[in-house]
Amino acid sequence: MARLSSWTLFRMALRASVIQSTWNYERQQGVGWAYSLEPAIQSLMPDGHARAQRLAEHTAYFNTQPTLASVALGVVAGLEERRDAGGGPDAAGMARVKSALGASLAALGDRLFWMTLRPFAACLGVLLAAGSLVRGALALWVCYNAVHLTVRTLGVGWGYRGGPEVLSARLRPALERLTWLFTIAGCVLLGVLTASLLAPGGAPRSLVFQTVMVAGIAVGFVVALKPRPSTTEWALGIAVLCVAAAWMRGA
Repeated sequence: MARLSSWTLFRMALRASVIQSTWNYERQQGVGWAYSLEPAIQSLMPDGHARAQRLAEHTAYFNTQPTLASVALGVVAGLEERRDAGGGPDAAGMARVKSALGASLAALGDRLFWMTLRPFAACLGVLLAAGSLVRGALALWVCYNAVHLTVRTLGVGWGYRGGPEVLSARLRPALERLTWLFTIAGCVLLGVLTASLLAPGGAPRSLVFQTVMVAGIAVGFVVALKPRPSTTEWALGIAVLCVAAAWMRGA
């Protein structure tokens, strides 16, 4: 039985970076999923016609949290390897595995990346931006991508080695523990950020600034409950911030 090489798994991880590039309402990540899985299918199936048919199966509907999609890719690559050797699930079974993995990984990934890591990185960036905008932007970028790119790169191997039971082993507890750690650290960081903005250098800001800041934090908490604000919500939020900034400048 052919074994997928580390290079093949790495190529899949690289391609997973663009899994959402062809996102659409009909198949969502389906086409990007097939593109990311292609190195494994190409390694397992030298016949071009058979390979095209197999890839066509994988362009069907699929959706999950983009970073943790790499874990699902590794699992499915391992199942395709077994399928090529005469075992493993058929097309319908593969679809069921993908659906179950997609839902489970989305629940874990949304909490870790959208609702925890992203706000934490933003707070860190804003805190450091008080001294240098470049340093703040760099801190935000490094903080988020250090976790994001590590999980995306290694996730294919985790899924390939763990198989369909990958989440029932150590991976789920590890991701949940990481979410908890970023939650606690984020609360601490938010307290430090609030104190530094309300009283920089020990001198309290004006009442107008404090009122606007408290209102902004309140709105931020409400918005943070949603993993992906819509384009309209982003536009309205930016418009409100611009009006408040103009009012404060003229006050």
